[in-house]
Formats: sequence, structure tokens, C-alpha cells
Amino acid sequence: MNFYKVLEEVILSDDIVFKEKMTLQCLQYCNQNQVSCEEGFIPLHFEKPSYASKCRIVDPRQLPARKDFDNPEGLATLVHAIAHIEYSAIDLALDAVYRFPDMPVAYKIDWLEVASDEIRHYKMLSTLLTELDYSYGDFPVHCGLFDAAEHTAHSILDRMAIIPRYYEASGLDVNPQIIKKLDNKRKNPVVKKLIDTLNIIYDEEIGHVHKGDKWFKYLCEKEGLDTSVYFEILKRYKLMSKHRPHINVEARKEAGFNCIEIKKLGAKVCDE
Repeated sequence: MNFYKVLEEVILSDDIVFKEKMTLQCLQYCNQNQVSCEEGFIPLHFEKPSYASKCRIVDPRQLPARKDFDNPEGLATLVHAIAHIEYSAIDLALDAVYRFPDMPVAYKIDWLEVASDEIRHYKMLSTLLTELDYSYGDFPVHCGLFDAAEHTAHSILDRMAIIPRYYEASGLDVNPQIIKKLDNKRKNPVVKKLIDTLNIIYDEEIGHVHKGDKWFKYLCEKEGLDTSVYFEILKRYKLMSKHRPHINVEARKEAGFNCIEIKKLGAKVCDE
């Protein structure tokens, strides 16, 4: 297998069936082989996300409000927004493998496993959209995660800090809040399925953040850096000033954050 060429094709493809098939093949290959890349390999700079062929990309301020979950369209906008995050996360996990070929095979396996999880999450949400008579691409999206990947393409330390340890960790804060808002509507079978799906995503995303935390700390140790460099990176990307109304202390601890970090991010209380 020309591993990196295959990964490139998978990242560029908007076909979820192809993405799933080839991600599993890449994962199987990594589990059975020492993966090396051709001398002089230079990863592509992706001009646009793979979902650009499916979705209309707009400024985040132009996205429809997601408040009314009592009608199919309102509920579909919420499901679509979460599906978009999961779809974006597929390509981000694959890109983490593709763009940084010098990392150990265990790193490659971790992120291919994450990509496989994200594909499964996306498919569950896509099924829910179908039940609501919608499909992925019916609502506009923003490309914030794609932009974050582009901005961190030069540095694997920044990538691990920003994508899993900032954006995915923020999802751990938000997910329970969404479930809480939906809870009184769980008599609706689609809402019940959405809550069940969000619970699965939540449990597995803790593991994803933990993988990001593990490799962030590995890189800090390798480069002789204190893990407090995390906050320097957040400041550099202008993320420290972002308002975080709900910090999920327990989930973040489970994912590898310590209480000093969690309090610095805005939590009032955190017990070791």
C-alpha cells in the first residue's frame, strides 16, 4: 500500500463509504506493518475541505439559529450542525496522520481509530437527518475546524494543542448542555435517538481528547517543554479569551487535564 497517497485520496474524497473502507484498510495496514513514507514526501496543502462539494460554506454569523427543536426543521438544523462537526473531525484525524509522517506508528493507529469513530458518529447523525427528511448539505456550514487545521499544519505540537486539546475538549463542555436542553423532548423518538447518539459521542470523545493529551505530552517531553506551553499556544491563536460558560471538570480530568489547567480555563472548582 502507498499509505500516504491513499490517505491523501481519502481526505480529498467526499464519499463517506470510501472514507470508511479506506480508513479501515489504513488502520489494518498500520497494525501489521512499519509504515514509512517516500523520501522527499511533502503533504498537500488542501485548498478547501472535502465537504465543500456537498455544503454551502458561510461565515459563522450567517448560520441559522438553533433554538426551536419542536419542529423537524429546527431539530434538523441541530443534527446537521453536529453531523458537520463529526464529518470535519474525520478529515482532521486523517490529516493528523497524513501531515506528520515522522510520528510513531502508535500515533498513526490512534488517529486512524479516531477517524473510524468519527465516521461512525457521522453515519448515525446522517441517519437521523434522513428520518427528519433532510440530508447533510441541506443547511449552510462554516469551515472553522478546517481553518484551524490549516493554521496548525506547520506544527504537530500546535495541532495536538488546538484540535483535540482545545476544540474537541470544548465539545466535552457543550455536549451535556445540549442533552440537557433536549431532555424534556425525549418522548419524540428522533430526539430520544439523538440523545442516545450524543451520549455515545460524548463517551468516545473523552477517549479522543485523551489521545490528543497523550501525544501533546509526548511532544512536550521530546522537545523539553513544560506542558504549560499549552496556554502560550492558546494565546498565540487568540483562544484564551474565548468565553467558556461551562467547563466539564470531570470529563476533562478523565481526558488528561489537571486541575491547574482546568481552573485556568475558567472552572471555579476542581479537586484533584
